[in-house]
Order: sequence, then structure tokens, then C-alpha cells
Amino acid sequence: MTQTLLIGTTKGAFLLTSDDRQNWSLTGPHCDGCGINHVVGDPETGTIWAAGGGDWFGATVWKSKDGGGTWTTARLTAGQRDEWAASDPDTAEFFGWEPIDHPFGKQFSDIWSLHYANGRLYAGTKPAQLLISEDGGDNWSMNNGMAEFEGRNDWNPGAAGLILHTIVPDPRDSDKLWLGISAAGVFATEDGGESWERRNRLSNAEACEGHAHPAAPSNGETGHCVHNMHRAPGDSDLLYQQNHHGVWRSADGGRSWDDITEGLPSTFGFPIGVHPRDPNTIWTLPLNGDSQGRFPPDASAAVWKSTDGGASWTAKTNGLPTENCFFTVLRQAMAVDRSDPAGIYFGTNSGSIFASTDEGESWSEAARHLPTVLSVEILGGLDSELSHDDPA
Repeated sequence: MTQTLLIGTTKGAFLLTSDDRQNWSLTGPHCDGCGINHVVGDPETGTIWAAGGGDWFGATVWKSKDGGGTWTTARLTAGQRDEWAASDPDTAEFFGWEPIDHPFGKQFSDIWSLHYANGRLYAGTKPAQLLISEDGGDNWSMNNGMAEFEGRNDWNPGAAGLILHTIVPDPRDSDKLWLGISAAGVFATEDGGESWERRNRLSNAEACEGHAHPAAPSNGETGHCVHNMHRAPGDSDLLYQQNHHGVWRSADGGRSWDDITEGLPSTFGFPIGVHPRDPNTIWTLPLNGDSQGRFPPDASAAVWKSTDGGASWTAKTNGLPTENCFFTVLRQAMAVDRSDPAGIYFGTNSGSIFASTDEGESWSEAARHLPTVLSVEILGGLDSELSHDDPA
């Protein structure tokens, strides 16, 4: 079966394709070479969406229905380029700029995350808002429940700003959705986004005592500085997250969280992956710390695997650089496919894509010399239980 990795980088989107998960072919850069924070796809239709933006370009979503051959764009906010070009005909001509209506004005500068589920395309922005498209990304609306959340003016931004970077649906209940926002924490809705609640309470809050990070949960309401979060397969509301100060597990949909960091070499990291069929098998890639360089501990790369829900961990290093390794793996740069055995993939800020076809036991380099990798997804993502409607 053909496997396609969807890769977002600082210089466009790339597609990495293989028929055997051993030999890979690359296309790109797509999306005009713009910075792409996240790329997702729908395997039923083959539609691919890519998102990015920035202060210069404004927030944009790209869409391809032919495997990346051609793309359409939805320009959602205006950037500095629009201001310059609108007041200077020569600048407008240089950039080939034409005036358009931006449906959200200047309300946000970037799209940081995308997720397609239950016939809807979701997008998370910087600053943190949730957008929803019912027609496959051609038209968008802002979720009022999140926009009007009480106390949001007091949220602390993370180092990259106040970003909505993680969107986790329940494939069996379209009214349920979880969000990860740096550094405000985890939020959930069970009424389709009409209302939201914070789900940041720690079951063992003493695990964070003495932590110096300003977003650390000192009272159970400040919230995790969540970095990435996934729902486990099955009927339960089992969630896992990697955040600024550990790996955490929730058996009750985020209403409480248990620290499962013990056994890992550090508390800091960005991505986490969950097995598509086994809710107790997870992977993470620890980094040495916020202010220590954000590279693998002892400059030795390892993906750490647990098969018992985080009760114990084992380092998987076969095929990875175990000396003089200083790369960073960012929050959206790890993905898990639905093959048997499952494949695991991650991208680095040094431009490599590493792949494992045996559930993390061994690794090989599938691509190298790419721009800084911001995200890696499988065409269709992790949600094998999802029902896919034609996104139009």
C-alpha cells in the first residue's frame, strides 16, 4: 500500500511517498515555498491541506485535490505585504499582488494546526482561536465559544506565542473535541464547541513542585504548557500529552492527569505518538531541556517507547545518531501510520525524516537536507476510526 508522508517546513510543503516504506520519493516544495506549519490529508478523497502564514504573508490555507499537482489558496488574514502593496503600485506589481477580501482582517497572523474529522476541517491560529470549515477549507467561521472563553485575556503565551497547536477529535462523537494551547493548557468541548472547559487538573500536582517555567501549573488552574496531545484508540477518553515538564496520561478525557515521566531521561520534549490499535503503546522523543539547547540528552538520539501506558519506558536507538546529535524534533513532527506493524516517522530541524517500519525498534533515514521540519503527518493521519465525508 502506498504511504505518503505530508511534511511542513519553513520553505514549503513536501510529499514523501513509498510503496514499501523502504524506498521513498520526494516532491516539493509546494505552496509557493512559504512557511508551512502543518499539512494534513483525507485518504478517502486524496485532498491535502497545508497551512501557514506569518506577519508578512498573513494566515493562509492551501488545498490540493490532485496529490500536490495544483493548489488553491484561502487567504484568511492580511499581512504586511498587503499593506505595502495596497499603498505602492510598484510593490504591488513586483509581487503580482491583487487586492482581495480577507475574511478575518488582521485577527491572527498564522494557521498553526489543521485537523479533518467528521466532515469538518478545523484550524488553530496564532493568537489562539479555533476555525471551522464545513466545505473542505473554502470558507471558514470562528468558533465563538473559544473566542469568548472567560479569562482568556489572562492566558500566558509560550515561546512561540499564544498558539492553538493541537486539535484532537473523538471519531465516534462529533460534538467532542480537545484542544492544546501554549501555554494555556488543555480545553475540551462536548457540545460541538458551544462551550469549553479547561481540563488541566493534576492528579499528582507535587510532580511539578519547584518547576521554574512560568506556565507550570502551580494551582491546578494555570494549566499545562502542553506541547502535543493525542487520543488513544478505543471507546475510552484516554489521552496522552507531552508538555514542558513531562509526559502525562488522562483516563478521563483530561479531567485529571497523571505524571508518567518516570523512566525517561528528561521532562522536556515536544511530540508524542500513540499506536493506532493498542491504547497502551506510545512513543516520545525527549530533549534535554528548555534552556539547555533542546537537543537529545547527552547528544544521543533515542525514541522512547512504552507498551504499558507509560508505566515503563525503553530507549530505541537502532539506526539513530547516538553521538554528537544536536537536532530538535518539534511538536507536530512525529506521526504514526496504520500499517501492521505500525510505522513511526519524525522530522528534525536539521532537515531529516527518520522512519521505522517495526513500531520503533529500528530506524532509517527516509529523507535528508530538507528545510527545518515543522510537521509530519500521514495522509489521513492517525484516526483510523474516523468517518470521512467528501470535503467538497
